[in-house]
Amino acid sequence: MQPHLIVTDLDNTLLNAEHDLDELTIETFQALAAEGHHLALASGRHFHDITAFRRRLGVPAYILSTNGAHLYAPDDSLIAEQWVPAELVRALVELPRDADIRLNLYTGDEWLIDASAPELKALHAHTGFHYRVADLEAHDGNGVGKVLCIGDPVALASLEQSINEALGTRVHVTYSMAHSLEIMAEGVNKGATLERLLTHLELPASRCLAFGDNLNDAEMLALAGHGFIVENAHPELVRRVPDAARIGHHHPYGVAWQLREFFALT
Repeated sequence: MQPHLIVTDLDNTLLNAEHDLDELTIETFQALAAEGHHLALASGRHFHDITAFRRRLGVPAYILSTNGAHLYAPDDSLIAEQWVPAELVRALVELPRDADIRLNLYTGDEWLIDASAPELKALHAHTGFHYRVADLEAHDGNGVGKVLCIGDPVALASLEQSINEALGTRVHVTYSMAHSLEIMAEGVNKGATLERLLTHLELPASRCLAFGDNLNDAEMLALAGHGFIVENAHPELVRRVPDAARIGHHHPYGVAWQLREFFALT
């Protein structure tokens, strides 16, 4: 079989209910790498967060981090990146928001947050990558790949409306989870970065398999020749990408089973 590109989201897609990798998934990715296929991890997570899962998988894999703001080769060399313009970061920081919404900035090296949020640490327990509390009001806005707002979905919906009214199409706004509102630079999404990766690999989209569960996966799933949506996906994602196939639940290994079937792995 000709080499394919397999690209997958992490949380609630490739990872299990404990936000970890199971053995069947690891075995499957290692078998695909041995057959010469290209692998990629595409997530809203920070690059340093994703590399921990790549090490666990034990395979060379491209990384589309921060919802596509950064694209890295398997040797960690940078292929492409796009920052949120500093003046827009400052505008987002200064925008009024509910007091319970936690404001986060993803920089090249760090995850910064405006106040402690211990409940978030469970999501990153298997990687050791954690936030640092900082005065975001004093941040100059430079070197930020993503502004992340975490909170109640109703409060986030109101904030999203304010962002759209204030900045319009100058930023790309999406959700990675119901309580996670993600803001990147205009034109930055997993699909746009996947297109860059396919060009880099000189592969057609028809030889790309993509897996996802939430709205930040929509562009990536629409571009791939074979888009797959896990059973536990956000209902709106199914409506946005109607041609994508539905597969099993992410827990414990819906993606691994689908890959084993597609590539006839024994």
